[in-house]
Amino acid sequence: MSKTTRTRKTTKATKTNVKGMPLVIVGSIGLDDIATPHARRESLLGGSVSYACAAASFFTRVGMVGIIGSDFPAKYLDLYRRLGIDLEGLQRVQGKTFRWAGEYDTDLINRHTLRTELNVFETFMPELPDRYRDTPFLLLGNISPELQLHVLAECRRPRFVVADTMDLWIKIARDALMRVIGRVDMLTLNDSEARLLTGIHNIRQAASCILGWGPQYVVIKKGEHGAMLVSRRGISLIPAYPLGAVQDPTGAGDTFAGAFLGVLAKGGVVHAGAVRAALLYGSVVASFGVEAFSLDRLAHLKRSEIARRLAELKKMIA
Repeated sequence: MSKTTRTRKTTKATKTNVKGMPLVIVGSIGLDDIATPHARRESLLGGSVSYACAAASFFTRVGMVGIIGSDFPAKYLDLYRRLGIDLEGLQRVQGKTFRWAGEYDTDLINRHTLRTELNVFETFMPELPDRYRDTPFLLLGNISPELQLHVLAECRRPRFVVADTMDLWIKIARDALMRVIGRVDMLTLNDSEARLLTGIHNIRQAASCILGWGPQYVVIKKGEHGAMLVSRRGISLIPAYPLGAVQDPTGAGDTFAGAFLGVLAKGGVVHAGAVRAALLYGSVVASFGVEAFSLDRLAHLKRSEIARRLAELKKMIA
């Protein structure tokens, strides 16, 4: 897709009277070495904020908050710009960019971390540009709870905040994580993380426990089996789009969350029906993302393709 086309798409999709940035996403940016049963690729664009911002860019203007080193390839910055992502919140410093290497088993579900090099990400302190601080929609990617709290303190009055987390933070930063959970509107985590966080094996009961800590919604991610949305109104199942083949599942959860919040920010309203509808978009965009390595599929994805696949998914679950 050409730069002209993507720019026109982003402008048309943004129907909001919000001053500043309708959606802000904070997270990691990395260069990944990934091995799957299909191929081995090196120095791929990765990181939670890369996937989430790319997915959100199909629906609204999105501001990126992250950090990169002086070795970050110019072609990836060009890709961010082609996607229409606002880069005022991107910190560029001397040093090496965060790097991660991983290998997937033949089932493309289980993976093994081979190497992690924090580099400039080790000293990352998110700083929001002034026009980001009034954002109504905020996604706190999978960074330390202390940094998530720092971002919350920098935002003035966000309308809807989503936080992601992982087993590491549950184990080593539980107190800070609990403060985050008490201040966000939605928590996203996978089923094993929900069990670890609550000490409850039954996923429905675990989600209900988390709701008691403050969030309005909990999304339990279940990989190829979709997700479960739990609120005080009840439970909704969000199916995954059934694919014939998966090339690289890295970043699928971040793509899911980014597209979800992009749709929600575009509509500008938050209620149970809007949340569920937006999550279906998240499922669809995530299904495109795993069809190729890194952001390769999202970089050429068209809104018309998203609409067709969404219609197919809805027909499947009707």
